[in-house]
Amino acid sequence: MADFDPEKFEDKYVHYFNELQRAYKSAFEEMNERYDSELIHAIDQQVLNESEPFYEGDGEFRVELPDSPTDRVQAIVVGDEKVEQTLDIYVEKIEAELASVFGFSSDEE
Repeated sequence: MADFDPEKFEDKYVHYFNELQRAYKSAFEEMNERYDSELIHAIDQQVLNESEPFYEGDGEFRVELPDSPTDRVQAIVVGDEKVEQTLDIYVEKIEAELASVFGFSSDEE
């Protein structure tokens, strides 16, 4: 766990790159085990590659997605509703992993 400084998180890729990678990788691995791996890979490569994590305060993180995230999933044929549901779960997992990596969450899900 890194000593977290909210001000340094504004320059997150300079100060917390390894922690960000670890959180995203952990979320990816868990999602890949539980859900359709083709869909998870497509979301990871076509949506989350342009996502942006933000620290909201009080140990809470938010992941901002690019515009029209569902439309970006082009690698596989799947309904928009399934993409949206899976993406929502994936984003929640990333946010939870960020909280865990930075020591705000004591429970590993």
